[in-house]
Amino acid sequence: MKVVVIGGHTRNIGKTSVMCALIREFPWLGWTAVKITQYGHGICSRDGQPCGCAPTEHPFALTEETNAQGRTDTCRFVAAGARQSLWLRARQGQLATALPLLFRRLGDAEWAIIESNSILEFIEPLLYLVVLDGSRRDFKASAQKSLARADAFISVNMGASTATRGSHHEAVAAFEGSIWPEFKPVRQLQTLRSKPLFPVSATQYWSAGIARFVRSKLDEAIARSSHPAVRPAEVARVAGRGTSDRKETRGA
Repeated sequence: MKVVVIGGHTRNIGKTSVMCALIREFPWLGWTAVKITQYGHGICSRDGQPCGCAPTEHPFALTEETNAQGRTDTCRFVAAGARQSLWLRARQGQLATALPLLFRRLGDAEWAIIESNSILEFIEPLLYLVVLDGSRRDFKASAQKSLARADAFISVNMGASTATRGSHHEAVAAFEGSIWPEFKPVRQLQTLRSKPLFPVSATQYWSAGIARFVRSKLDEAIARSSHPAVRPAEVARVAGRGTSDRKETRGA
């Protein structure tokens, strides 16, 4: 299975829009789209609502969406042309326990696209794209941890002129001018400067440049006989935990 991962530094910055654009750009690959949500203490993975259940009662839930008319993220995946659309919900710290169920549901899927940063602890995708928005100050720990593994950055809200005709140097300079003033470790800025950065508008979230870049990566993967989606050591570690003592809840 070949896996593309879409991440971002915070919520509601266009990760789902980027995923949908990529699915529409390469529909012949028959994508299985997955959204992963991790809930904190006091929120149930079964339905995402506040509850008082113990962590062992509803540690995770996996559901499939088939409705292309709805407004949820997983409905948008279906509308964009995904062959299958899944939503994995897990309590904080329970993602490893939920992954065997997810991998079984993925089955023999050839191409999967996953919205998550945390999944990178367990898989080695062929492509990892990170959505950034310099106007949003929040920077999730999972995004900070995985930033160096990004193949390219997609930057939202950089201004129309830069987004349409700016060079890579101009794009990075513009982004650094707006990036979180209180969060500028040298290592992170070096990562930004060393990798492709594609400016996009907050209405389209896609560009011809991104399409060319992604196509080149997909062509490389297709040219190879196979691409391991999960590191063998991680497979053994996750599978070894088992799920026999936990309820695999499929929430509505």
